[in-house]
Amino acid sequence: MSSITSDYHDVPAIHRAPEYVRAIAPYVGGKPIEELARELRLDPASIVKLASNENPRGPGREAREAIARAAAELQRYPDGNGYALKQALARRHSHSIDEIVLGNGSNDVLELVAQAFLRPGDETVYSRHAFIVYALATQARGARGVEVPAREYGHDLAAMRDAITPRTRIVFIANPNNPTGTWLAAEAVEAFVAAVPRDVIVVVDEAYDDYLEPAQQSPAIGWIGRRPHLVVTRTFSKAFGLAGLRIGYGVMDAEVAALLNRVRQPFNVSALAQAAALAALADTAYVEESRRINREGLRSFEDGFASLGLEWLPSRGNFVLVRVGDAMRVYQALLERGVIVRPVANYGLPEWLRITVGIPAENARLLVALGEALAAARGCADG
Repeated sequence: MSSITSDYHDVPAIHRAPEYVRAIAPYVGGKPIEELARELRLDPASIVKLASNENPRGPGREAREAIARAAAELQRYPDGNGYALKQALARRHSHSIDEIVLGNGSNDVLELVAQAFLRPGDETVYSRHAFIVYALATQARGARGVEVPAREYGHDLAAMRDAITPRTRIVFIANPNNPTGTWLAAEAVEAFVAAVPRDVIVVVDEAYDDYLEPAQQSPAIGWIGRRPHLVVTRTFSKAFGLAGLRIGYGVMDAEVAALLNRVRQPFNVSALAQAAALAALADTAYVEESRRINREGLRSFEDGFASLGLEWLPSRGNFVLVRVGDAMRVYQALLERGVIVRPVANYGLPEWLRITVGIPAENARLLVALGEALAAARGCADG
């Protein structure tokens, strides 16, 4: 046997990964309660987490009972096709099961679209201040992200249409948008989708749609029959309270769904997640109550921010963006008071914090702590 000793094999293996992968700045989620408890030696039960747009109520009773029943069969693989859940979603949205793709959260569906349609050198289009996963999914495939300047912290659809080139393969729209909470009326989104060339996939990410009032909820799924380049994604992580189980879905033309299923992992959604989502989907009272609690929480935040003299953006999600000045200093001061929120400098918003709506007691705790944190931050600056 011969041995190869050229300099080629002296290069560390990680340097053989594509440069565009090595350049990715990993996604960083909201700080976990347990991590803050360890760092500051706090009682975990005393910590309020309002950082990750989770539903503070936890899963509904019907979902919890479904999880308990499904736990008795954990020695079995889940249904890789998610038949029962797809059937329920098909009935809900008046589409066939062949037009539905389940994901490990809707984030997974976004990644599947990128994996199915992007090659190095292709382009995607998305707005500044939009969900950062659009840029990460693009970069991971060696494609180029075209970030379009925001309009009043939201999507400028006319500028996004102008940014489309022959290299564009995907356009991402978040509606409502995370982290700014801005919202686009259905007529504007439909006109945009109609204006985009049919060889470009338009992904409308509707993770927060269930928090909208019924009259404002999106009809975009109903457009797919005449807009086969449209993909609409939804999640059970927000209004349905199942973030810890990671389950979402996309509705799309059957031929697009078939492509995504070619690159999807065989068992990408667990048995517990499927069972819980199926039960949660039928629990309309839970979602309605979550919407009411969220509406009142947003109002309490707005009143509190006004009393503190702060600027905020009106939100259609279960969170609000508030301008606090030295956001990292205020964020740290809040952590010291056992309250976790989300700094958003990585979204180009270094003076802002994103705060998730909690239950009333958590919202009240946040407002008191925020007043103290602002005073502490001003004191440090004066010192």
